[in-house]
Amino acid sequence: MDSTSLGLPSSSIALQAAEFYTDLNMRRSFQSAILPFDPDMVLFLGDHFDGGPYMSNEEWHESLFRFKHIFSMNEQRRKPHIPIFYLSGNHDIGYSAFFSAHPEVLSRYEKEFGSRNYQFSAGKVDFVVIDAQTLDAGAKKSKERSSSWEFIKTLSPGNTSNPKVLLTHIPLYRPDNTPCGPHRSSPVINQRVSYAALDQGITYQNYLTKETSDLLLSLLKPVLVLSGHDHDQCTVVHSTPFGPVTEHTLGTISWQQGNLYPSFMLLSAGPKLSQNSTDLKHEVMTNLCFLPKQTHIYIWYICQFAVTFVLLVFWPTNGLSSVPYMNAFVSFMRSVGAELFSRTKEKDDEEDGEYEMVFDAEGSMHLVKKAVAKVSSASSDSRTVGRGNVVARATAGKHQLEPDSSILVEMGSEVISEDGARLARPSKSKVRKVLQRLFRVIQSIVVIAALNVPLYMMLLFKDWIDH
Repeated sequence: MDSTSLGLPSSSIALQAAEFYTDLNMRRSFQSAILPFDPDMVLFLGDHFDGGPYMSNEEWHESLFRFKHIFSMNEQRRKPHIPIFYLSGNHDIGYSAFFSAHPEVLSRYEKEFGSRNYQFSAGKVDFVVIDAQTLDAGAKKSKERSSSWEFIKTLSPGNTSNPKVLLTHIPLYRPDNTPCGPHRSSPVINQRVSYAALDQGITYQNYLTKETSDLLLSLLKPVLVLSGHDHDQCTVVHSTPFGPVTEHTLGTISWQQGNLYPSFMLLSAGPKLSQNSTDLKHEVMTNLCFLPKQTHIYIWYICQFAVTFVLLVFWPTNGLSSVPYMNAFVSFMRSVGAELFSRTKEKDDEEDGEYEMVFDAEGSMHLVKKAVAKVSSASSDSRTVGRGNVVARATAGKHQLEPDSSILVEMGSEVISEDGARLARPSKSKVRKVLQRLFRVIQSIVVIAALNVPLYMMLLFKDWIDH
């Protein structure tokens, strides 16, 4: 992502936050999901940047530094010299209408990423990298278009017996509404080609034209085609005179490029894959690998925060005691506990009593428990305790109760006077209750943040810093 992604200025905090979390997600994916496969090489299918053709040199080099940091190119890892191959995309150099007027864009790209048309081999399989942005240039006399086709024509199938894999950023032509297979999450995109005025080249295209696609397949005769550009997965089979050719359009590895299901592809190439087969297509095997759905993870975080906030706001001040039937449940548990405790106490009293040895007429001995006199616990003062009520009664010399001197104290929200009239007590201020509840919520959030934010920041920068 860069300043062209969201239409925000480079100094925008929102853009910087989006860039940081997008870069961090791709860095974690590369380190935790891709590098553990211990790859022999890594291949990027284009669109390394978002607004590459339109960025100034300063911003472009800043994005280049981030790109290298994301994919650990500045670090010494377990296998530090993994070969990396790049494929130019329209977000790197633009289309022919743009780079023909701004050749410095091509020079800037080639200086850092190398040639845009080349070939390399792996496991007796030849990989052909093509700059697809120049093939349908629109301007028939374009220098870039001519150099790309000259390179393709030199790769005659008769020069080598190795199978070929064609790598093109822009996918090959397919009819409109062609099914893309079960792994695609967005609607199928149909062909669209836009040309600049006065034969100045192409300004946009979704796929290569049918003529260009057929010519590529007939000249190279690949066993497999890999492409990008679409940001989503698509698998199609092209019919050719030499047999069907499968094309895999790979989705983006970034969760911020319109695809909720980022992914990468694991490709295996080599003669070991076809020891029992003479079919060259079995020299190459592919597996589509999906990454965690980061957008869903963030949505889950937001839901958890919302639930936590609601609980803090509406949690009863008296705890669970204010929940319906909770008091009855607590009373029941207390009565059960009291009954068990009383039974245990009676048993202990029986065990701790005094016993006397008694001999009968036959000379047998028996143990007989002595009787213990119980002391009356009656008191001259009598108190009746009820829930929320206290009754205090005076006593006379002969323990006679005098009802005229009784005083009733009501602990509820109402007071009953001596003549039976109900007097309403003043209620607490609602504003005070709201402020107290708000203070409690803020206090709880501060405590939760104090525990979680340091751990969160530590995990963030553990994955972000270079090792």
